[in-house]
Amino acid sequence: MALTKEKLINSIYHQVGLSKSQSRAVVETLLELIKKTLENGEDLLISGFGKFMVKEKSARRGRNPQTTEDLELRARRVVVFKTSGVLRDKINNPPKGSQ
Repeated sequence: MALTKEKLINSIYHQVGLSKSQSRAVVETLLELIKKTLENGEDLLISGFGKFMVKEKSARRGRNPQTTEDLELRARRVVVFKTSGVLRDKINNPPKGSQ
């Protein structure tokens, strides 16, 4: 099951003790900061979690799989994520009894 924005808000509400509206404001503000940073082409590094980077992809030839028609894919920017070593270790070596 995916962690949704609403679940994040509820988690902050229950664990931190902020009101529901304050919890929502914290999550919304954080997401806006992340979006603005990435929109500006800047990397976003969260220690112990990972790094979000904006990469430039050049135009390239592609093919529509349904029609097999050749087409030109435009140049674009994409967001990539690289996990930190700490998170990678936690993912690959979960605590005993949590599987």
